[in-house]
Amino acid sequence: MQTQTCRPCAAGTYSLGTGVRFDEWDEVPHGFANVATNLEADDGFGDAAENCTASKWVPLGDYVASNTDECTATLMYAVSLKQSGTVTFEYIYPDSSIVFEFFVQNDQCQPTVEESRWMRTTEKGWEFHSVELSRGNNVLYWRTTAFSVWSKVPKPVLVRNIGITGVAFTSECFPCKPGTFAPAAGSAACQPCPADTFSGKGATACQPCDPDTYAEPGSGSCKPRPPCTDKDFFYTHTACDARGETQLMYKWAEPKICSEELPQATRLPSSGVKTRCPPCNPGFAKGNSSTCQPCPYGFYSNGSACLSCPEGTEPVLGLEYKWWNVLPPNMETTVLSGINFEYKGIAGWEVAGDYIYTAAGASDSDFMILTLVVPGFSPPSPVLEDTESREVARITFVFETLCSVGCELYFMVGVNSHTNTPVETWTGSTGKQSYTYLVEKNATMSFTWAFQRTPYHEAGRRFTSDVAKLYSINVTNVQGGVASFCRRCAPQPTGSCAPCSPGSAVDPSSGTCRPCPPGTYLRGHPSDGTPTCHPCGPGTRSNQLRSLCYNNCSLALALPGRMLHFEFPSLGQGAGVGTGPGFTPKGLRYSHHFRLSLCGHQGRKMASCADNVTAGLGGPARVVTSYVCQAILVPSDVTGARAAVSSQPVSLGDHLLGVTTSSVLDGIVSPPELFPPSHPDLPDIIFFFRSNDMTQPCSGGRATTIRLRCDPLRVGIGTLAVPSKCPEGTCDGCTFHFLWVTAEGCPRCSSSHHRPIVGACIGGVQKTTYVWREPRLCHGGDGLPPQVIQACRSVDFWLKVGISTGTGVAVLLAALAAYFWKKTQKLEYKYSKLVMDAAARETDATSPDSCAIMEGEDAEDELLFATEMSLFGKLKALTAKRMPDGFDSVPLKTSSSSTDREL
Repeated sequence: MQTQTCRPCAAGTYSLGTGVRFDEWDEVPHGFANVATNLEADDGFGDAAENCTASKWVPLGDYVASNTDECTATLMYAVSLKQSGTVTFEYIYPDSSIVFEFFVQNDQCQPTVEESRWMRTTEKGWEFHSVELSRGNNVLYWRTTAFSVWSKVPKPVLVRNIGITGVAFTSECFPCKPGTFAPAAGSAACQPCPADTFSGKGATACQPCDPDTYAEPGSGSCKPRPPCTDKDFFYTHTACDARGETQLMYKWAEPKICSEELPQATRLPSSGVKTRCPPCNPGFAKGNSSTCQPCPYGFYSNGSACLSCPEGTEPVLGLEYKWWNVLPPNMETTVLSGINFEYKGIAGWEVAGDYIYTAAGASDSDFMILTLVVPGFSPPSPVLEDTESREVARITFVFETLCSVGCELYFMVGVNSHTNTPVETWTGSTGKQSYTYLVEKNATMSFTWAFQRTPYHEAGRRFTSDVAKLYSINVTNVQGGVASFCRRCAPQPTGSCAPCSPGSAVDPSSGTCRPCPPGTYLRGHPSDGTPTCHPCGPGTRSNQLRSLCYNNCSLALALPGRMLHFEFPSLGQGAGVGTGPGFTPKGLRYSHHFRLSLCGHQGRKMASCADNVTAGLGGPARVVTSYVCQAILVPSDVTGARAAVSSQPVSLGDHLLGVTTSSVLDGIVSPPELFPPSHPDLPDIIFFFRSNDMTQPCSGGRATTIRLRCDPLRVGIGTLAVPSKCPEGTCDGCTFHFLWVTAEGCPRCSSSHHRPIVGACIGGVQKTTYVWREPRLCHGGDGLPPQVIQACRSVDFWLKVGISTGTGVAVLLAALAAYFWKKTQKLEYKYSKLVMDAAARETDATSPDSCAIMEGEDAEDELLFATEMSLFGKLKALTAKRMPDGFDSVPLKTSSSSTDREL
């Protein structure tokens, strides 16, 4: 350095010139800070923060691995650049359940490359990442936080080969580490040694191992070969020969590291046993040669011979593999190392006649990869936007895993060679079962099965007998596929078939297309046979294309003695509800967030949930759109991001089954005891949804029930709630329950919801006022009738009439009383006078026997009564008979006889 000139490094050494490189991770290199924290520690979770002290980045030789729990692990490196430079590194980021961010801050703790903060998930092997650095102080951050709230443990992030340029001109060359070499002077990096070779520090070439030893690529020494066992070989079958026979072959697993020469070593079984070849797969048949050839279009086959489809039918195109004599040409297999995550040029799966299974890998931690590529799909009818299921095709496979430890089988789907997303994972031994995945995008698709025996790396092969088997794979609507059966179709004059127009189905009797009637929809994908028209569920109607059933935000409900009408247009715009905060065992705070859209829009799904973890670097977020969806939210104050992190979106409702007041529909139960009881006079309206996603615990797909309840005081959207007994919205993980309380859950107001109140008659005016019945259980609709005012007669009027009438009756009665009293007095006078006259004649014999008193005779003389008559006697005298001559007759007793005489 005395001359201040740059000279090439010698062979066996390397230099970055103006930079540094970190490619040895037996321990964390000097200058790096490895910190584990819990962002919720300030909120009182001190115990959780203490549990995070061990959740750091872990050096594993050639790379460093992140944590896999809810703690935040940060790997930091501070560097001062003399000039502008770059930082480069390779990484593997397989699982979006971990938030992985890389960012750079200056000495004022200000981010300098915000656009590169969020890393994208990787698809195949290691990916390269580079960021420009500014002159001056730079602090580099690799930060990970796992927030998977499900039971599975996410795969860690791996980082290796960190290089930084612009530091300064180096004054020394660095020797190559063991297992690498630099063959020429002036090397910027060292090359790894190939398999079965080794090298020491500063090597210029690799040395071969002795025959009884072996070395993995990049080894610094050789290891003695162990004796071969039955776990070091596998079996396979050869292609069929001209006689229709196949041979059973045994092969050593690659790379072969065992020795057959050692005592107690297992010998490779003899090969060459011939058996009859299995038949061709459906849609194929043997031609002139012994190989299976696809049947031409218009033909179908069960694997024996190609047959023409009958008239009025067409072939159902697809791919079905259930015989495994050779690997199909559109499938490939390989092995991904579980150590350095690089692909090896060996087969991971082998054919075995009636199934294909995982062969032995170089290590039990290797991933055995099998990939099926489909160039595209040809659905028999166009997939409409507003359909119940936007199914373009489907793949169904039958599989089985046999494991003695915690093996895992992954099923992944890739679109246009990108976004190889894990769809489902099976852990441990599983019985023979079937799984179906719906394809909703017409593109080049790749379907990948990856099997790992154990995630822990150990020398040798201990769990080779742990295998995964695929018995059959069936993909529908494959572009350029073959047919195993034919379906009915609408014949054309040219003799060919054409699909029915949207909303029409083939009539089995006539073979012609007929539109589905209103209230029905077209159910059954053409790949399963001929679609037919099925009735819609209760409270729903079919759309114009008869592709689905939906609710138009209204409902007519018949109750005993009345008909209620509901209208809830605001609920079709969508609403969201979040659960209370939850905490993982490490203290990570998260919540479940749901989006719901009940009705309207001709059945189009309006609720959407996103996964924005992988949306960094300008990439789009993965969005799930349905009637009901769910995502996991981690608040921004936890992750340090500008917005909340949304992850793991799933659909909870892809089609509406019906709207009813019953608690059970199509096998889905909405237990009423999950929520407070509703009003006895107005039951809840329940929406039933079902999703297309089928998982291991939910073989029939997830389901959702939404109870719509009336509350006139909650105008507009209202409030959404989950059951208090099941704060995450579900009690079994498969069926989700919600209570939606809003004024729009009330029926439209009508005459049955109000009653009249009749007022008093005041001043000749009477008012009738209408009020709502309590409690009021209606909203909108008809308002209260206006107040009715009518003329009336008041109480004063009727009081006057009563007094006048009473006075008149009293006067009349007094007059009558006076009249009869005077009449009575006259009669008494006459009677007394007659009695006195009769008494006088008894004493006077010469007196006349009788006398008569003319009516009108003066009765003013005073009389002295000898005796006084009673009231009865007076009345009897008053009613005595009157003689025809106008005189009153009075019975008299003569002196000579007791016989009465009438005068």
